Amino acid sequence: MTSLPDLDREQVRQALARATGKLLDSRVPAGHWEGELSSSALSTATAVLALAVVLREGEGRLDQALLAVCRGMAVRGTDWLVENRNPDGGFGDTVESPSNLSTTALVWAALTASERNSEVALAATRAWLSQKAGSLDADALAAAITDRYGKDRTFSAPILTACTLAGAFGADAGAWNRVPQLPFELAVCPPQWFKWLRLPVVSYALPALIAIGQVRHRFRSTRNPLLRLIRSLARRRSLELLQKIQPASGGYLEAVPLTSFVVMSLAGSGRVEHPVVLRGLDFLTATARGDGAWPIDTNLATWVTTQALAALAAGRNLECHLGKDQRRNLRRWLLDQQYRSLHPYTHADPGGWAWTDLPGGVPDADDTAGALLALSHLGPVDAESDQAACAGVEWLLDLQNTDGGIPTFCRGWGRLPFDRSSPDLTAHALLAWSSWQQAVPPRLRSRLKSARRSGVKYLSVSQREDGAWVPLWFGNQSAPREENPTYGTARVVLALNRLSRDGGVEVEYMRGHGIQWLLAAQNADGGWGGAEGVDSTIEETGLAVQALADALELASPARGPTGTSLEAAVRKGANWLVSQTRGGRDFKPSPIGLYFSKLWYYEREYPVIFTVAALGRASCTAYRCTLSKTSAGGGGNK
Repeated sequence: MTSLPDLDREQVRQALARATGKLLDSRVPAGHWEGELSSSALSTATAVLALAVVLREGEGRLDQALLAVCRGMAVRGTDWLVENRNPDGGFGDTVESPSNLSTTALVWAALTASERNSEVALAATRAWLSQKAGSLDADALAAAITDRYGKDRTFSAPILTACTLAGAFGADAGAWNRVPQLPFELAVCPPQWFKWLRLPVVSYALPALIAIGQVRHRFRSTRNPLLRLIRSLARRRSLELLQKIQPASGGYLEAVPLTSFVVMSLAGSGRVEHPVVLRGLDFLTATARGDGAWPIDTNLATWVTTQALAALAAGRNLECHLGKDQRRNLRRWLLDQQYRSLHPYTHADPGGWAWTDLPGGVPDADDTAGALLALSHLGPVDAESDQAACAGVEWLLDLQNTDGGIPTFCRGWGRLPFDRSSPDLTAHALLAWSSWQQAVPPRLRSRLKSARRSGVKYLSVSQREDGAWVPLWFGNQSAPREENPTYGTARVVLALNRLSRDGGVEVEYMRGHGIQWLLAAQNADGGWGGAEGVDSTIEETGLAVQALADALELASPARGPTGTSLEAAVRKGANWLVSQTRGGRDFKPSPIGLYFSKLWYYEREYPVIFTVAALGRASCTAYRCTLSKTSAGGGGNK
């Protein structure tokens, strides 16, 4: 099998060296990665509105110095919103996102409540909403917001609450009729009840359930006398729970929107002096950026670190980039992020990892799989690492749904993102299991064998007819239904490549079908977008190139059509990355990440990470293939 042409290979090598250097230089002084999430109009709007409600309710009740800080942040946040309005008058989740109903409605509420004079921006926002919903009538807007999320009230109820607290829906008591009453009284019930009752808002949204439920109950309590009494009795205990589960940082899930909804709801219900509000304000102060904006989440430190390590390992020379002491320190840091006891918020069992090293994180499947793979790359494995890996492997095994797939946070209770199986999460778990299957004790090895078969079966069932897989937490704003089959298919193909090497389970048909989809989805410029025909991005091209370069190593020596197509696709994709990044110098991130309730974000490190993984794997494959050809010809030295 031939390698990349000499000129292309040298350009790839140089671009890889620069990209790798950039990735290594972006570590924090402690030695791991934190990255940087995009500023968010949605987060900024919720924070500004929370501050506006605190200022309104806190006059004469809160310290003047605190109010002055809140006023300064609210002014800077409002100014940032005004300056970052889209040309059509609406707002998207990031500065690179098209306008959408949720974000624009929240900005409308924030500008309505703000002390800052922003009438021009407010008029443009009203016009966009009127056109989108057909009318600026409160009932029409409320119906449009509710329809956007259907039965899932996790985000529709907070948006409607925000609009009502801002006075955007009017000042009469009837405005609260548009806000659904969330059953906050159930928060004081045993956690197991959430599963039995199949609540539309599950434990991960408990802070919003309690705070929003209470403010709605105060202004528009139910007519049912028994239920009204139950809710009145549950107010104190649910508030105690809300305070108990608040992280030390003050930020629920380390997320600005969720924390802001809690702050505005409690302040708006007459509890502006409550400790939860004050700690929430501490969190908003700590996470505000110098330009006045807020990100969707504080950071993805654990996730970004595990992905960076996986990228460096893709070229099979991680030890060349990280010295022994650096690897040992990273392993120590990762081990310290593992949850060793029952999670106080979600009641998740010990053994998992969250996306961040901050106290507001909760363990999830993707980050646990990423941490397990990172630990396998950072060897040699000591007794502590082995014990942690066994706990992580078992945590993922216990998470597996009955359909064989892996969900994000908990086993299936319904069809919400929290518990729904996803192909990319399942593929990531299969990779993690494969990396540790020989090291775990026999009792886990037999479970792994069964879980692997079930996982592969799920991937077979979830594969689309055209060969693609659709991920859960990643999308593309320009793709049909805003999905990202490139991300999902690349992740699954990488896992199936590993399973094909390991043997013991049949994956060749769906692996080949997935590869063919990736080949067909490549754009004429050599890159990939989120789907066929969508503009190429660095992130999606990097993912596709890595998966296909990895698959190229498994192509038969005779090459055939698949081997030839793979080689050409990898070459074109690698060359596109070299050109698009100016030889590994510039990396423009794209909003491919999806947070809760499909909130878009981009991460500064993603394009660098995916480029390093792609070019590293492509270079490694090209080198190995050159050796194979030389050896087969009988004329070279081994």
